[in-house]
Amino acid sequence: MDNQNLKRHISGQFNTELDNIRNRVLLMGGLVEKQLTDAIVAISTLEQPLAEAVIANDAKVNAFEVLIDEECTRIIAKRQPAAGDLRLIFAISKTVTDLERIGDSAKKLAKVALEKNAKSQGNLLVSLENLGRACIALLHEVLDCFARMDAKGAFDVHSKDRLIDAQYESMMRELMTYMMEDPRSIPSIMEVMWAARALERVGDRVQNIAEYVIYFVRGKDIRHLDDEQIALLRD
Repeated sequence: MDNQNLKRHISGQFNTELDNIRNRVLLMGGLVEKQLTDAIVAISTLEQPLAEAVIANDAKVNAFEVLIDEECTRIIAKRQPAAGDLRLIFAISKTVTDLERIGDSAKKLAKVALEKNAKSQGNLLVSLENLGRACIALLHEVLDCFARMDAKGAFDVHSKDRLIDAQYESMMRELMTYMMEDPRSIPSIMEVMWAARALERVGDRVQNIAEYVIYFVRGKDIRHLDDEQIALLRD
């Protein structure tokens, strides 16, 4: 559904209010994307000031969530939206929750970069960085889908989470092999595993946001549907 179709359902001041809140979501999304990018850079370069900045800026992500949730509550109370308008507010509210949790994952990654064992992790961080870059690309893609309310693009993003999962599982097998070969590496590898798990959850959160876009545009809840059922809804 493009913006022209969106505006068929709403008008005047209400339209302005919803446009403003959607823009705030995109600002929050941009901040979260930067947080995740900076966290991955901090892990790959072990740049302590950058990691500390990511941790400090998490408060800004949290503030966005509170502000947008308050706006959603105010609009529901004041406008009593129905049908597509209510679905949009639902999509916004759920999206900011997942963006905040992605921000939490970025903060966890930044903390890994500050750990004393980070310097000894060596080439293990390369696999972690690759996984992180894949997550950043997918987050950027889903934010673009949200901005355009693009259901087709959201279906594409939704399917790509399996690529993140496959990369994560491959990395876990690699890390387990390292631990079996050298038990002394276990403390360092556990930190990498913790970071990889945080990134795998980012993929899940991105998939959730894709589902909210699809729900708004198509009015279909695709949670818990299998691949065949989802494929039927794409057309």
